[in-house]
Amino acid sequence: MTRQLRQQSATGIHHVMLRGINRQTIFEDDDDFCKFVFILKDMVQPHDQLRRPLPSRCAIYSYCLMPNHVHLLIQEKADGLAAVVRDIASRFARYYNDKYGHFGHLFQDRYKSEPVNDAGYFLVLIRYIHQNPIAGGLCDDVESYTWSSWQEFTGDKRSVSSICAVGAVLKKFPLEDLREQVNTPLSKALKVMDYDTRSGTISDEEVRAFFLSNYGLNRAADLALYEKSRRNEILKAAKDFGASIRQLSRLTSLGYSIVQNA
Repeated sequence: MTRQLRQQSATGIHHVMLRGINRQTIFEDDDDFCKFVFILKDMVQPHDQLRRPLPSRCAIYSYCLMPNHVHLLIQEKADGLAAVVRDIASRFARYYNDKYGHFGHLFQDRYKSEPVNDAGYFLVLIRYIHQNPIAGGLCDDVESYTWSSWQEFTGDKRSVSSICAVGAVLKKFPLEDLREQVNTPLSKALKVMDYDTRSGTISDEEVRAFFLSNYGLNRAADLALYEKSRRNEILKAAKDFGASIRQLSRLTSLGYSIVQNA
């Protein structure tokens, strides 16, 4: 099947989403989140090997790092969008694979993107991206989530060099107006690229706790290393516990049919 051509953006601004393959977890601990933030910073403020500054490869207006996917509101520059997103993904995948002994793809083969051609939709995406952790059940309010760019807007990340073009956003939307908008929930009927909600009747953390307490599994993905009959026994127990097939496939990096047939 021929791939659909990406839509061009008249402004050069895109909403980009990178997702773990089979929705697997891509951030296991705080160091993983920090590494991804560092890579984003290096796209906005690149240096050569002698630490001399180079031209910025893109502008980032907001971001949110979720356990199994990433949202970026990004503006392409001379390098183009595809090259920048490819480098972000490949650099993090090398780090992740080296750290965890992971083999194969980490991200879905093709990132998702949509053009942002007007200020109204730009504001919708600022709100949507920062509200993503609430939609995913990770927190109760935008202010409390650590791994998004909202704290850059509020000034709570003073120890971290700014990644986002906060000034450009606040010229269009003053902080107090933006804060009110970001803290006003968007309609669930709003059609934004892959509005992600948690799958399964129990939370991911409950499934991880089940694996750890019953089978000593520190990482759900390690289940792929088990002998087939033992792996299937554990998967069946997890399904009986209440985890969904899709949820287990995402957490363990095992194929949907493997989990379904266990």
